[in-house]
Amino acid sequence: MPTTARDIMTGSVECIGEKDTLQQAAVKMRDLDVGSLPICGEDGRLKGMLTDRDIVVRCLADGGDPTSVTAGDLAQGKPVTIGAHDTVEEAIRTMQDHQVRRLPVIDGHDLVGVISQADIARNYPEDRVGDLVELISY
Repeated sequence: MPTTARDIMTGSVECIGEKDTLQQAAVKMRDLDVGSLPICGEDGRLKGMLTDRDIVVRCLADGGDPTSVTAGDLAQGKPVTIGAHDTVEEAIRTMQDHQVRRLPVIDGHDLVGVISQADIARNYPEDRVGDLVELISY
């Protein structure tokens, strides 16, 4: 069984730039067939995560213009991450503690991948997957 975040993460993750608009982010999400993107700064460092729900709830529903609001405008606080060499159990605890379904994986300051609930479910003992989803999604 895989034991580290790097073992189960989805690698080759694409970022949306902090100065890119939400409209550009939506196009990228569509083209990549994903529901979230890491937000990266001009320095290449992770600034946060942007979800399709963020675009709808935090921009469109408030009357915002997705062609002028940037991904960086929605980045809040320090992003929740996991280290590439941290254990899968630590990733699960972090998801539970912060109630997130996706965790950016970093190695030093570099974004190297993302772990989702699905990544864990594919690599976790079958008899424990239900408990995992319940704990993260309550």
